[in-house]
Amino acid sequence: MNRIRILVDSLADADLINSQMGNAREIMSRLDPARFHVSTFVVGQPDPRLAGRPETRLIPLPRRLQTLTVFREYMIGRHRIVFYLKGSPASKAYLRLRRTLLDRRIVIGMVESQCDYYNEPTITPEGIRFWEETILRSDVLFSNSLAVQASLKKEYGRASDVVPTGVDTKFFTPAWDRPTNQRLRVLFVGALRPFKGPQLLVHAAARFPDVDFAIIGEGVMANDLKAQIQTEHLSNVSLLGTFKPAGLREQYRQSDIFLFPSCWEGSPKVILEASACGLPILARKDYRPETVLDGETGYLAGSDEELLERLGQLIADRELRYAMGRAARAYIERFDWDFITHRWEEIFVKLAAERGRVRAE
Repeated sequence: MNRIRILVDSLADADLINSQMGNAREIMSRLDPARFHVSTFVVGQPDPRLAGRPETRLIPLPRRLQTLTVFREYMIGRHRIVFYLKGSPASKAYLRLRRTLLDRRIVIGMVESQCDYYNEPTITPEGIRFWEETILRSDVLFSNSLAVQASLKKEYGRASDVVPTGVDTKFFTPAWDRPTNQRLRVLFVGALRPFKGPQLLVHAAARFPDVDFAIIGEGVMANDLKAQIQTEHLSNVSLLGTFKPAGLREQYRQSDIFLFPSCWEGSPKVILEASACGLPILARKDYRPETVLDGETGYLAGSDEELLERLGQLIADRELRYAMGRAARAYIERFDWDFITHRWEEIFVKLAAERGRVRAE
């Protein structure tokens, strides 16, 4: 049987917390091995789903000086499709050379955030140029939300189809039967960067002293948040660092409300995970997340103050929290990775057919 050979520019390492690499692992592990051969890279212990998947080639990388190995695979690998292209020196060199070499491989790039990068001060001009010289030069681009699709078109004039980010609804599940928290627990998960808005949980902790607030993540704001908590003498807000998937799942399950104040996103993976664990969601309208149904699975707010007002409503109304949490779980099941991967399979087959015959093994 002729299989479509795909090089996934990611790492197969188990428990990496990088969202994009996690997404790639979820897709790779579900691709039908009767139809798709997958090559990808590995540095440490591989995800057991990929280590045990037939028709999978794990390419060892050294912990340092990885560029040469990756570039060599780009140039001489037998793959027909490059998927989840990363912005790296290897991909930049490959894209420069491929036209000269009449390379016929199909390069697929994923865009997973808003594209007005010059408006986000935490992203350097050098980082933006690198993205423009790699991901943006893919043959085909896909966005993970309608808002990202519109942003890519507005900022760069590039068209893209939308394939949403998924979630493993068999792994992220509610704990409906857990004991009720004596004090309500509000959770944030994300990078501690200004546009993510973790500081709002500190403000919320001051406003709602009878509620506990947990912040999961790491980043440049960690020290500032610690100082703010100490200055305001708050004992009901905790900075918990990062967790591997199993630990993160338990943090969702132990919480009552998910508060995600970020204003600059694509389709946040954490919203899908929290919804799958049965939490009502509070998020901002700025990026119009399709994973939240305003007024049904949570609330979308236009400002921090509105988020805090909606938070007050959920804190005061137990039945509303339960109803929204159950609705969130039911709604998010349509974003399960099994469904999303099937869409990718259809895309890979279509693109390979359009580019020409699939190379036989």
